Amino acid sequence: MDHFSFKHGVLHCESVDVTALASRFGTPLYVYSQQTIVDHYNRMVTAFESLSANMCYSVKSCSNLSILALLNTCGACFDVVSGGELARVLEVGVDPKRVVFAGVGKTDLEMIAALDAGIGWFNAESEQELEILAHLASQRGTIAQVALRVNPDVDPQTHHHTTTGKRETKFGVDLPLAQRVFEAFAKTPSINLAGVHVHIGSPVHHIEAYVDSIKRTLDLIARLRAGGHTITSINVGGGYGAHYTGEEAPTAADYAANIVPLLQGTKLTVMLEPGRSITANAGVLIARTIFKKSSGEKQFVIVDAAMTDLIRPALYDAFHFAWPVAPVKEMVPPQRKHDLQLEGTERVDIVGPVCETGDFLAKDRWLPPVVRGDLLCIFSSGAYGFSMSNQYNSRPRAAEVLVHGDKVKLIRRRETYEDLVALERSE
Repeated sequence: MDHFSFKHGVLHCESVDVTALASRFGTPLYVYSQQTIVDHYNRMVTAFESLSANMCYSVKSCSNLSILALLNTCGACFDVVSGGELARVLEVGVDPKRVVFAGVGKTDLEMIAALDAGIGWFNAESEQELEILAHLASQRGTIAQVALRVNPDVDPQTHHHTTTGKRETKFGVDLPLAQRVFEAFAKTPSINLAGVHVHIGSPVHHIEAYVDSIKRTLDLIARLRAGGHTITSINVGGGYGAHYTGEEAPTAADYAANIVPLLQGTKLTVMLEPGRSITANAGVLIARTIFKKSSGEKQFVIVDAAMTDLIRPALYDAFHFAWPVAPVKEMVPPQRKHDLQLEGTERVDIVGPVCETGDFLAKDRWLPPVVRGDLLCIFSSGAYGFSMSNQYNSRPRAAEVLVHGDKVKLIRRRETYEDLVALERSE
């Protein structure tokens, strides 16, 4: 699953003692395992190799430059959803032709930047976006390569905030309208509308939802081709799961076993957009215990990490397994799951210092006894962890480190109070 393990009762990232990392870089601290990132990326590539699929890493899941550079060396393509993410991948030397630009609300300036960079594909999400993109491309004397994002009206059975493929979401064009859109823009000289994009949500553990959405999309492509449209690519999106509560997510091979047969022989360039499945289990958040307190029947462990560092529990009621980095009596967890209760554990809420009742990292968890100064690890935080962090309550954002074997690299320094105010000073 990953390269985080307890050795002699202490959590290690690959070969490095996590307590040493906290002493050196402070807390809160994001720690990533390079080998886990590479392993997870390679598993996706291997699973879909019979399709020669373009593996477009979803930058929004974890956008640190060093991690993008690592995946670039692995041969990844990249899925971006903003001008800022485009700037990040270009910063680390990614070939623009290996970039796909998705997103429901691209601004003119973002589209211009992408056109000027010469990216590989735009995933367009509305007729008006196609009109504006065509106009901007015409002004620049270029042709934009475009896939239309369609909404297949499939329920991925995930959190409602991350469901994107059902009707009445803001994403994509409803499937019954898609053929009309292709017909309307077929002869527009500044865009080449030659692909179809579908993304139903994240995380998606029910592979049947992918099968259903891809079948519906292939039916559309067959109708488009019968109508004289040249369709060269299908982007089947992302949403592939990660392990938060044990080993609940299908493997890359599981996904591929169901998806690959649908796409073989279609003569389509296939693209996927994995993010969470590559980085979620490759990163952890390390926090230090500040205080312990009781309130009524509740026991609280107050730590120096907060919803500003990891907002997923507050935003999605997301589960992240939590455990001491060096548990007393070497109480190493046999597995990471809900309600893991070992003899000698106590039921607690792990909360942060932010002035919100919703500031929690874990609720009603059985935890080995901890005292002030003890380190806790919040597992599976590598996706949508730091990338969704913020400075609410004027909290400087955490540092990030990347571990490779016994080597450690600081890939983002901790923010300072000077960083918090620098952009607000009057000139």
